[in-house]
Amino acid sequence: MIESLLVANRGEIARRIIRTGRRLGIRTIAVHSEADGGLPFVTEADEAVCVGPANPAQSYRNADAILDAARSTGAQAIHPGYGFLSENADFARTVEGAGLIWVGPGADAITAMGDKINARNLMAAAGVPVAPGTTEPASDLDAAVAAAAGIGYPVMVKAAAGGGGMGMGVAADEAALRTEYDKVRAFAERMFGDGSVLIERYFPRVRHVEVQILGLADGRVVALGERECSVQRRNQKLVEESPSPAVSPELRERFLAAAVRAGEAVNYRNAGTVECLLDPSTQEFFFLEMNTRLQVEHPVTEYVYGVDLVEEQLRVAAGLAPTFDPDALAPRGHAIELRINAEDPKRFLPGPGAITTWNEPSGTGVRVDSGYVAGNTVTPFYDSLMAKLILTGDTREEAVGRARAAVAQFEIVGPKCNLPFFAELLENEEFLSGDYDTGIVSRMR
Repeated sequence: MIESLLVANRGEIARRIIRTGRRLGIRTIAVHSEADGGLPFVTEADEAVCVGPANPAQSYRNADAILDAARSTGAQAIHPGYGFLSENADFARTVEGAGLIWVGPGADAITAMGDKINARNLMAAAGVPVAPGTTEPASDLDAAVAAAAGIGYPVMVKAAAGGGGMGMGVAADEAALRTEYDKVRAFAERMFGDGSVLIERYFPRVRHVEVQILGLADGRVVALGERECSVQRRNQKLVEESPSPAVSPELRERFLAAAVRAGEAVNYRNAGTVECLLDPSTQEFFFLEMNTRLQVEHPVTEYVYGVDLVEEQLRVAAGLAPTFDPDALAPRGHAIELRINAEDPKRFLPGPGAITTWNEPSGTGVRVDSGYVAGNTVTPFYDSLMAKLILTGDTREEAVGRARAAVAQFEIVGPKCNLPFFAELLENEEFLSGDYDTGIVSRMR
C-alpha cells in the first residue's frame, strides 16, 4: 500500500481522504491556501503545507506549488479529490513524470473524456447510447443553426470542454439558439479556454442517472450501481440517492453494462462516473459525460455496496486487488445525500460568512462529511459546499425519515444555509413518490 499521500484539495473531500488514509496507516499531507489555514483538514493531516494565496489559481490549481509540496514532504502519491486539478491531464502526466503515484485514471483517459464531442463519438463507437447531436464542434452560428434543424428543437447548447453543470443553455427555437450559442461560446472561452460548442437534443422531462465505475489494477472495469441525481438547481446537483427509484432490475443491467463498455473503451483505471440522461416515458437512456475522478456523491454508493471508494482508489493506484469480490457486487439498502451549501434556500445564491454555531446530527444511519466547524469562515473564494449529510436505511422510506430528523437537528448559524430547502423537499409529494425529474426544484420555486 502507498505509505505517504498528498491530498491536493480542500474542505470536506480533503478531510474525507485523510480519514481513510489514517485508517490505513498512510502518512497524509494537506496543502492549503492562506485562507484555509484554520480548517479541520489542515490540522487533521500529519503534515500541512501552505501553497499560496486564497485565489485558487495561485494555490489549489498551482501545479508547481503542489509538486514542490510533494517533493519537500517526501510524498509518494497525490490524490486530487474532485474539482481543481483532478481532471487536468497535463497535471496527471506531470505527477507521474516526477516519479509520483497519481491516484486517478490515466492522463489519456482524462483527455479522451474531457472533450464532450470526442467523448460522445467514442461512446457511440463503443455501443453506448448517445442522444442525437453533433459529432464535431459547431464552428459558427450558421453551423449551429443547421445542426439544430437536423436534430429538431428544443436543443441543448453545451460547452465541449465544460463540466459540473456549467456552460449549458436550452434553445426552443432558432431565435433562442442564436442568443444561447453566443452566450455559451463566450462563457466557455472565459471559463475553460476553449470556445467549442456542441448541439444536442434536449429532453424537457428527463432524469439524471449516473453509474459508478472502477477500473481495477488487473484491467477489468466493474460497475458499482447507479445514483439518482435529478434534484438540481442551475444544472448542479443538490441531492443524490442510490439505488435510483426510477431504475428497475432490468434497466439497471442495461445501465451497468453500458457504463462498463464506456470504461473499457478508454482502458479506464481507478474511480470514475458515467453520467446519463434517462427518458422516464420510454426508459431510454443516453450518455451525457464521464467524470474522470471521484464524485461528490460517492458516499451513497459506499453504503449501498459496502465499500470505501477512497481505499479502492488507493489500492488500484498501488496495483493491488480490490477488497471486494468483483463478481459478487449487489446493492443493499438505500442511501440519500444532501449537499449542505452556504447559500440562500430560495434563490440558491451564495452566502458566505463566519460560522458561530455548528451542531451536526448523529445517530443510526446518519453520516456527516463536513469541511467546517464552529469558528471557521466560509469564504467567497471557493465552492459553497459546507458539508454532505448522508442518510441510510434498509428502505428508501427509512432513509427519508432519518433525513427529516437529521435536517431538523443540523444547526448552522452564520453563513446562509440551504437546510430549509431540504426540509421542504423531504415533505414534497413528488419527491416522496420517487417519480420526479430534473425540473422538480423549479416546480417547487
